[in-house]
Amino acid sequence: MLRTRTSLSTCSQERSMKWLVLLGLVTFSESIVKIPLMRVKMMRKTHSEKTMLKNFLKEHAYRLYLTSSPGSNITTHPLRNIEDMVYVGNITIGTPPQEFQVLFDTGSSDLWVYSVFCTSCLCSSQSLFRHLESSTYRPTNKTFSIEYNSGRMKGVVARDTIRIGDLVSTDQQFGLSMEQSGFEKIPFDGILGLSYPNMSHMGGIPIFDNLKNQGAISEPVFAFYLSKNKPEGSVVMFGGVDKSYYQGTLNWVPLIQADKWCVHMDRISMNRSVIACNGGCEAILDTGSSLILGPRRLISNILRLIGAMPQDSEHYVPCSVVNTLPSIDFTINGINYPVPAQAYAIMDSDDDCYITFEENPLSTSTETWILGDVFLRQYFSVFDRGNDRIGLAQAV
Repeated sequence: MLRTRTSLSTCSQERSMKWLVLLGLVTFSESIVKIPLMRVKMMRKTHSEKTMLKNFLKEHAYRLYLTSSPGSNITTHPLRNIEDMVYVGNITIGTPPQEFQVLFDTGSSDLWVYSVFCTSCLCSSQSLFRHLESSTYRPTNKTFSIEYNSGRMKGVVARDTIRIGDLVSTDQQFGLSMEQSGFEKIPFDGILGLSYPNMSHMGGIPIFDNLKNQGAISEPVFAFYLSKNKPEGSVVMFGGVDKSYYQGTLNWVPLIQADKWCVHMDRISMNRSVIACNGGCEAILDTGSSLILGPRRLISNILRLIGAMPQDSEHYVPCSVVNTLPSIDFTINGINYPVPAQAYAIMDSDDDCYITFEENPLSTSTETWILGDVFLRQYFSVFDRGNDRIGLAQAV
């Protein structure tokens, strides 16, 4: 059943509101804070190493946290892409600032980084937060524990000044990792969640909400542009929208509920035939996932239709046939968003191309798809907290 949130009573009112909001975004475009996102390649020499990284990203595509104990600018921030898997960008914590490369993740709401409290061998190769070197650091008596399918983390909750480009959140709650295992091949220093406050597993106010509440951003929106072919050029922007990163118009899609970045999807098609999401389903737009994930039966059908063959739990096609494979169309709010084969089949060697459709390991009561970076590289995405909606447009 189609479930949407509407706050206006007539179509004309809704159109008027969209124009007003769009004009507002354009008005504030000069004060957008842009954080560059750089593409980083990480060599994976064996299939087992590939599987380790792929499984981590697949398992945490929707919510990086599987279990956890309770606990006036647009900033464009550069992101770095790790083997077409995750995009990371720089933030700083503390006074004087200490720099970290974090994953900007729309599937979670908490910020954490590695710290000198960490006793795991993994932490010896990461950037560590040194609390004694920060004059604005404040400890708390809270702890947190996060269990992943492929690893685990324990830590403490602290407060300090966080900077994302020119944006500053003072006395911001964040997590310091104390014990970590299972993530040896993941070259980032932490995660910065950008979802709704109810998704927080540490409690407290997420950093985006603090920036909004403190008036640090002009509009309660952020947006992602993920470059397709270059290691540089990707950005996450805060406080508004830079129109130069997309062509055409932004198509706005209401969230199913104002609690996570999840929208109604009409169907998934190939060669004009529905192959999944028949009758409608849910789609989560997740920058924390590199893949497109869905129910096992439907993923198996897609892999069969494109002729993908299994290798060590992954699926491949010869790279020589990629140009002959069809696009896969995702229809959202009545608009088709095609993902071409050149986007969903990623070259892994001279002969084999890895297919980025995989099973969603998290079972849900409804058919749910995760549209990760494979989809988001094709479409500039705007996450509008002020109106609880997502905007999509063809990326340049």
